[in-house]
Amino acid sequence: EIKNGRGAIVLDASQSCSFENTNTQTDAHILILQGRPINEPVAQHGPFVMNTQQQISQAFSEYQRTRFGGWPWKEDAVIFPREQERFADMIVDGKKVRELPPSNE
Repeated sequence: EIKNGRGAIVLDASQSCSFENTNTQTDAHILILQGRPINEPVAQHGPFVMNTQQQISQAFSEYQRTRFGGWPWKEDAVIFPREQERFADMIVDGKKVRELPPSNE
């Protein structure tokens, strides 16, 4: 039973289950994820997830230094016009390549 907020339940994927929202004043939002334990330590801070706090500190330091490995835009949250195609810029064999999604034509 989860009351008033967030919680986690571990389920057996081979068994059926049901959920009931007994609070008629509030909608229930349920996110179901499936996975297997990785049997490794987990350290988390903000968006960073690593195995140790030292790795978290290193990732945070690298982010502050490079802004996602060299973010080319002036703002953190760049918004492109809706009509602009999606793309990915990457380095392949030492050359900058822009990959566009497949055409729907």
